[in-house]
Amino acid sequence: MISFLLFSVFSTTLALCSPSPLFAAPPERIVSLAPNVTEILFAIGLGDRLAGVTQFCDYPEEAKKKPKVGGMSNPSLEAVISLKPDIVVLTTDGNPKEFEERLRSLKIRTFVFRARRLAELPAGIRELGAVLGVPDKADALAKKIEDALTDASLHQQQFSDRKKILFVIWPEPLIVAGRGTVIDDVIALFGQENVAAQAKTSYPKYSVEEVLRQSPDIVFIGKGHTEIREMSEGLLKKIALAPAVKKGKVFFLSDNLYRMGPRILKGIEEMAACLQ
Repeated sequence: MISFLLFSVFSTTLALCSPSPLFAAPPERIVSLAPNVTEILFAIGLGDRLAGVTQFCDYPEEAKKKPKVGGMSNPSLEAVISLKPDIVVLTTDGNPKEFEERLRSLKIRTFVFRARRLAELPAGIRELGAVLGVPDKADALAKKIEDALTDASLHQQQFSDRKKILFVIWPEPLIVAGRGTVIDDVIALFGQENVAAQAKTSYPKYSVEEVLRQSPDIVFIGKGHTEIREMSEGLLKKIALAPAVKKGKVFFLSDNLYRMGPRILKGIEEMAACLQ
């Protein structure tokens, strides 16, 4: 009798403590409401489960072929519902919280990807992989990113001295990468100084006068979604007296550092090559 009572108590406790998602089948139809999430899903082998993405989900190439549900800040509720998703994945960086609340009120399962800083990315990937039923693949990607971050941090000494860096997101009007961004994290990872780190916003609008005052040693210009070299010619003429321009230390990078996802590894390699 005592054994039976102990078994009953143990079974009841286990049922109360175990989260229900562990017993649910892995989601087969996923809607991604952020480009970085879409890239992560493809990287952990879930591209075939993607039922829909945003209009900004353009990488990898296969993402462009997926049904679109609108933008990040204004996804269409009707479009999402029509795709009959098992789960909708959102982020805290771009998706309205109200949209998640609407989905939950309609009994549509959601997951919010919360990683916004470089150090948070591996854990975010592991959590996403666990929810979607592919923990091993997610762990492999997270480990690869962790190893790259450790390697970059350990090799700071290869860069002879601390340089002042300006990372241009857009030349006209001049928008730069400030604090709280992945780009700022990568600059710090290499032991360098982001001249816009003291700005009050993540992507502050800068003046030519401020650039000259900061006197950056290196200027990075991200290509983003368009060819930006021609657009940057006017800016470079205006800041011609900055040390970076005078010494030919202006580098055009890809958009690999623009999204909190697997391509950050390539972005880190690109920046490292320019700093050496």
